[in-house]
Amino acid sequence: MTHARFETRSIGNIRVHICPTTKFKTTTLAVLIQQELAPGTVTKTALLPSVLQRGTVTYPSTLDLKRRLDEMYGATLFGDVFKRGERHIIQLGMEIANEQYLKERKSLLSEGLAFFSEILTRPLSENGGFKDSFVQAEKKNLKQKIESLQDDKIRYAAQRMIEAMCENEPFALFNHGRVDDLPAINAQNLYTYYREVMDSCPIDFYCVGNVSPDEVVKLLTKNLQIHTEGKRKSIPGSPVTRAGKEVKEVVDRLDVKQGKLNMGCRTQITIQDPDYPALLMYNGVLGGFPHSKLFINVREKASLAYYASSRIESHKGILTIQSGIEIGNYDRAVEIIKQQLEAMKQGEISDKELEQTKATLSNQLREQQDRSFDLINFHYHSVLSGRERTLDQLLEEINQTGKEEIRRVAEKVQLDTIYFLRDQGGSTDAKN
Repeated sequence: MTHARFETRSIGNIRVHICPTTKFKTTTLAVLIQQELAPGTVTKTALLPSVLQRGTVTYPSTLDLKRRLDEMYGATLFGDVFKRGERHIIQLGMEIANEQYLKERKSLLSEGLAFFSEILTRPLSENGGFKDSFVQAEKKNLKQKIESLQDDKIRYAAQRMIEAMCENEPFALFNHGRVDDLPAINAQNLYTYYREVMDSCPIDFYCVGNVSPDEVVKLLTKNLQIHTEGKRKSIPGSPVTRAGKEVKEVVDRLDVKQGKLNMGCRTQITIQDPDYPALLMYNGVLGGFPHSKLFINVREKASLAYYASSRIESHKGILTIQSGIEIGNYDRAVEIIKQQLEAMKQGEISDKELEQTKATLSNQLREQQDRSFDLINFHYHSVLSGRERTLDQLLEEINQTGKEEIRRVAEKVQLDTIYFLRDQGGSTDAKN
């Protein structure tokens, strides 16, 4: 089966990836900008998407922007930041109705690309900087977003485990930045930083929908008021790191009733490596799905966890295990999770586990074809890794993966850090 494919063009030093498809009634636009994940820029980078959505030269207020979106048949606009390994990614996206399915208008793609280009390249400015009230408001919003992390105990525990595991590595940084950085950021220095990013960082523009690639490139060339000459800087990928000789154990205490037990492993495998499909299978058998070892053995059989799963960070080569447990069950839960890691190393994988994981993982990947932003995300992994692996190729490699390939991956997986978020009491039944 042939799946959706992207055609890549260039506008100077901007890469443009276009996926012509009749699958969707909308056209999806996205721009992805790479920056290094670094202490000096992490908070400024996190601020930019929200400030850019506040107003432009033509649409100088948030109300003006919303009115324009409504005029384009209720188009939607969003922005955020995320990290892929030690790259910090700015994302702006827009979804518009496809004009071919409308009775009245013929220029919606043109209007949408012009509007989206203006959001990116013509923000409202004053006194050599962004509009100050926009920056102050978004600093306040970002502060609340960072501080609210502690209210979501699952996400908080996941971030704290990464901070402990990757101490002194850029990956430890929270993608939304640090509260302590905010006072020093103002409208002028943020605007200066924005110009540096737009002039020097790698930019990838995406368009998915029933469109002509030639027309998209023509319209972008006309509307993108951006520096496109010369080379853009190269953002390095993440170094593959081995676990320390001893497993770190970290305990935090907060006012919680349910403990959060998170464990971090170094896999020594990234998305660039030939073993990556086998790593996906390893994660699927271990904890990626409801039929996986962690769910069955920790939650179902031992009744020790409210949830138990695992996930991989494919650009950093990290696998994380997350579970919610009764605080007194800490020692037993750690023991059983370690048993599952050891079972993987011993190749203790049943035929049923193997086949269920292949089927579930393959279906999960195929379902991404039904969502335009998932298509973009899948392709962008190839851009970042420098290794193109189409969905058809990945599905075939997964299908060819056997128990021995998974066992080989398991031998590389090293437990690095055990993190436990527990109550503020002094119970001796759990790690204290």
